[in-house]
Amino acid sequence: MTRRRIGLEELEDLAIGAAVLGTGGGGDPYVGKLWARQRILDRGPVELLDVDEVADDALVVAAAMMGAPSVIVEKIPGGSELLAAFRAVEQACGARADAVMCIEAGGINSTIPFAVAADLGLPVVDGDGMGRAFPEVQMVSFAAHGLPATPMAVADELGNVTLLRSVSAEWAERLGRALVVAEGGASVIAQYPVRGRDLKLAAIRGTLTLALQIGADLRRAGRQSRRAIEDLTSRLGGALLFHGKIVDLRRETASGFVRGAVDIGGLDRWAGSSCQVTFQNENLVAIVDGTVLASVPDLITLLEEESAHPVTTERLRFGMRVFVLALPCAPLWREPRGLAKAGPRCFGLDLDYVPFERRLARP
Repeated sequence: MTRRRIGLEELEDLAIGAAVLGTGGGGDPYVGKLWARQRILDRGPVELLDVDEVADDALVVAAAMMGAPSVIVEKIPGGSELLAAFRAVEQACGARADAVMCIEAGGINSTIPFAVAADLGLPVVDGDGMGRAFPEVQMVSFAAHGLPATPMAVADELGNVTLLRSVSAEWAERLGRALVVAEGGASVIAQYPVRGRDLKLAAIRGTLTLALQIGADLRRAGRQSRRAIEDLTSRLGGALLFHGKIVDLRRETASGFVRGAVDIGGLDRWAGSSCQVTFQNENLVAIVDGTVLASVPDLITLLEEESAHPVTTERLRFGMRVFVLALPCAPLWREPRGLAKAGPRCFGLDLDYVPFERRLARP
């Protein structure tokens, strides 16, 4: 089998496509792209490895950033801390990793694994633990299958490296978040060390290939941005929920998250209507004229009108014209065990999950 190699051009596509799947979160894709770009320039392209190509006894470790996306934009990682976190998990496992994986398909967390992979000469697995982005450690397919999040290492730019062993993924989130807040609101982590046999059981497969395809299509859109958005929505089985201009924005950074809501005034066939999207790092709920049209764990993505590029929550600005899309989540998240980890009530929302297709089909 010919393996795909991720070089500089592919990295551009990956950053765009992963931000679409990231539903507004996952950290600023530009930061992660620059980090990975320099490593690939220095050390060469990185292999993308199909999940089925991973040996059953191989060790795979996830590399990511944890914290508020608004902080990540200003608190730029130095680079060495990710390698330090990765090595700490390897040492705790008593083995060297055979591959790196993304914990989520979103923003910076779909690109910085390529930085550590380039540093170590390892492949990156074509899959992740979410098929989108979620804000918390336990909201991962591996946790839904009962696999441990730890040993997990948290590292910052000052050289602090903390190894956690927790009784559950929820405790890994609680302890890790406290560390990240103490370290300034954003740090790098290595987590969910899994063997190949468990990776094949629990990973959301093919997400990086999908992100590459989405990114390539949107990057080529040019003046045909609206057509590209419509084609993307149709191909992914999604729906165009709204088109309008941002008229209000409430956003705050607290406890290691960015929380808030954006209000959008309607344009074109939505003139006279309004849309509100609430978020906790990622977009959670889309409400049009008082009616919920889509909610987590389905994907709610905002694309900028002129470029067709995705807009992360920390990049939202007054006056920006956007399209609001709903896309189906991975099937796991519509199952009871998935909803128990990442359904609306896991975010404190007084809302039962209904797939957006069913919401839109209602008269």
